[in-house]
Amino acid sequence: MSEAAADDWPKIRSVGVDGLLVSFGDRLSEAANRAALAFRGALDRQGPEGIEETSTSLVSTYLRYDPIAGDPAAIRAGVADLLGDRDWYAEPLPEGRRFWRIPTLYGTDLAPQLEEAAKAAGMTAEEAIRSISETRVRVQTIGFAPGQPYLGALPEAWDIPRQSQLTDKVPVGALVVAVRQLVLFSVTTPTGWRHIGQTAVKLFRPDSDTPFVLRPGDEVQFDPVDRAAFEKLQQNGPDGGATSEELT
Repeated sequence: MSEAAADDWPKIRSVGVDGLLVSFGDRLSEAANRAALAFRGALDRQGPEGIEETSTSLVSTYLRYDPIAGDPAAIRAGVADLLGDRDWYAEPLPEGRRFWRIPTLYGTDLAPQLEEAAKAAGMTAEEAIRSISETRVRVQTIGFAPGQPYLGALPEAWDIPRQSQLTDKVPVGALVVAVRQLVLFSVTTPTGWRHIGQTAVKLFRPDSDTPFVLRPGDEVQFDPVDRAAFEKLQQNGPDGGATSEELT
């Protein structure tokens, strides 16, 4: 078993009367996130009968079942059997993922904390743009707001803290950074993360058949564009110039 599985991980815990939480660590790591995504994919394909819903957080897989129609003990036993079947930390990521390229305006008055974040990471603004835009990040989880992704991991230089005070409001499409992660905002909201880029993509589309654009396991690259190109993209619908292709 891999080093990531040490110290009694993974663990299965009950959540209320109809849920189980399978955790692969007590902190975010590439291996634990990969394991959570891979295990959810396996549950969806070959999990015990009676599971009605699955989802993932940064390092855990959650499943919900019907405790009246199903046998909770049998479901837990089936989950435990699947969990012990292989080293989930070494499993490939599930199929069906996509690679997204999202045009991004870095800095300017629309993303005013680029230089502050760059300084915290020991970089110039130009170096920061290059570092962020050349890093292909994974959607580690969706949370906090509808369809909102946490993406990582960034290079170690980006292990910078959150702000001590909240920014009152960032708009839909704001790209923010802290603790080696990016968040791409799906709603207008306050944040303690530094606003370094602005996109024109709308990630939450409640009237669509697929209201969440990004899914856990997808990969994303934030390609830099200038102000003129960004303003054109704002007129091009909810995709904001974002493109995607299937990952094989």
